[in-house]
Amino acid sequence: MTHLPKSRLAAGFWLLLSAGLVVYHLALVFAGIVPNLVSRPLHMAFILPFALVFGVRERGLLLSGIVLAALGCAAAVWVAVNADALGDQYGFLEGRGQVVIAVVLLAVVLETARRAIGWPLPVVAALSLLYGLFGQHIPGEFGHSGTPLESFLGTLTIAEGGIWGSLTGVSVGVVSIFVIFGAVLNAGEAGQGFMNVAGAAAGRLKGGAAKVSVISSALFGSISGSASANVASTGAITMPAMTRLGYPKRLAAAVEAVASSGGQIMPPLMGAGAFVMVELTGVPYTSIMAAAMLPALLYFLAVWVGINAYNRRFNLRGVPPEERPRRRDVIITSLFFLVPFSALLWGMFGAGFTPEYSAALSVLAGAVLLVFNAEMSFKPRQILDRAAAALLNGARQVSMIAAIILCASIIIGVLSITGLGVKITSLIIQGSGGLLWPSLILTAIACLVLGMEVPTTAAYVICVSVAGPALTQLGLEPLQAHLFVFWFALLSTITPPVCGAVFIAAGMIGESWLKVALTAMSLGVGLYLIPLGMVANPAILALAEDPLNALFALLRMGAGLTLVSAGLIGARRVLPTLGLCALGLAVTFSGLWI
Repeated sequence: MTHLPKSRLAAGFWLLLSAGLVVYHLALVFAGIVPNLVSRPLHMAFILPFALVFGVRERGLLLSGIVLAALGCAAAVWVAVNADALGDQYGFLEGRGQVVIAVVLLAVVLETARRAIGWPLPVVAALSLLYGLFGQHIPGEFGHSGTPLESFLGTLTIAEGGIWGSLTGVSVGVVSIFVIFGAVLNAGEAGQGFMNVAGAAAGRLKGGAAKVSVISSALFGSISGSASANVASTGAITMPAMTRLGYPKRLAAAVEAVASSGGQIMPPLMGAGAFVMVELTGVPYTSIMAAAMLPALLYFLAVWVGINAYNRRFNLRGVPPEERPRRRDVIITSLFFLVPFSALLWGMFGAGFTPEYSAALSVLAGAVLLVFNAEMSFKPRQILDRAAAALLNGARQVSMIAAIILCASIIIGVLSITGLGVKITSLIIQGSGGLLWPSLILTAIACLVLGMEVPTTAAYVICVSVAGPALTQLGLEPLQAHLFVFWFALLSTITPPVCGAVFIAAGMIGESWLKVALTAMSLGVGLYLIPLGMVANPAILALAEDPLNALFALLRMGAGLTLVSAGLIGARRVLPTLGLCALGLAVTFSGLWI
């Protein structure tokens, strides 16, 4: 849980502010249509105190954070208050005062992102701003014709073409609600319910402790949407359990890192990527969820097969009977996530509500369940602690994602204003000779490099903005191109030299991160092959439209991944390894010639 300040006054202030943020985003769902130049600036005003001030201990950073948050909030509220008048300006700033407000907004967004996730994304955004301001002086096709300062800054700050663009709208209207939903579930017994269900389902199997990690991380990750958060939470339970049963440390940490990374490709949340994909592709959320389901199952199948191969090498034991959850505990704790999930699914598929409305109903259902616990006892202090945890963690996570999306929106805005995105698309097509597969490889490398330094969602947004149009021009369906980029943006969670999930898991268990990374790459081989397999076997994404062919593609790709995993992990000699891997690749990509 995010810790409150010791001062009662300060603690009360942050709880009140976090409650305001949560209530504001829920109210937007139920309020109907609110002008974008009102809802989106107020969204920024709510998140700035959490992104710049909350939890900061160093005096200098605290003071500068307070100043930046005050300036940013004032500028954002000014935009919201004057939304009607600004709409008549059509993105053109009037007077020095408005220019100052625009500069303040952009500077605060850049610094907020820097403090939230480090330098790389803000640097790219700052370079894009410089290109927009001075790119007319660049000779050749990569220059642009120039845009008046008032129009350039105005489009980015007082119109819906920059930081208040459609990407921020996704953060306001959908991502925030699902993040709050995850925070409410995590504050109660749902996390323990995931662990108990996983323990009951897989604990008795060979390699059971590792398989418990896979199932629990898939379930938990489907709502947390963060590989790092997943490792830190479920890993604190699963990794000690594995090492206690004699599993090698590198294997225990690798299993947790790989399983936790898979949470970001498992519907419904997908690290907020699914909702960004809705906006960028125009494909309904339910269709994206259906398309993403079978590839996610394939990923966890490959991990499962890898664990079985390691079991033959190390004789991995299952969870002892005395450590498995009792049936009563499984039934009771599973209700803490089944009830909210049922409300979500009923809202979307039964009642036909929008995803955000369905998620809001699920938030309310989850909030009611915070009153109860697994022992079915009433503990007022526990209820208050859970409510505080849900509010604070929800506010912090909403603020983190919003800081990323606001900064990424600057890049998207500049690409649109200057036409740079079209030029980069042409460069990709020319560099690949107009061929699809070389373009896929170039895009995958770009995703890996960018993903090393920025979160998955941000890497996906930037890569798909420049590479997505090239891939669609070369023959991919838009959703196919977006899922391809999103999966490869996740590579850096387990791929050296920068592999966040591996670093955290290795640090928690006290093992060399490089050993863990190499093991994780073999276990998580599906992360490298499935995105390419989605291109070779497009039927795998058509579960809703053509379920028979989708299931046939699932079986074909599953057989191929099984052979590859068996070759990499199970076969310990060179020739069998090469033979099994070659056969597995041939089966996995057989859609190219079937």
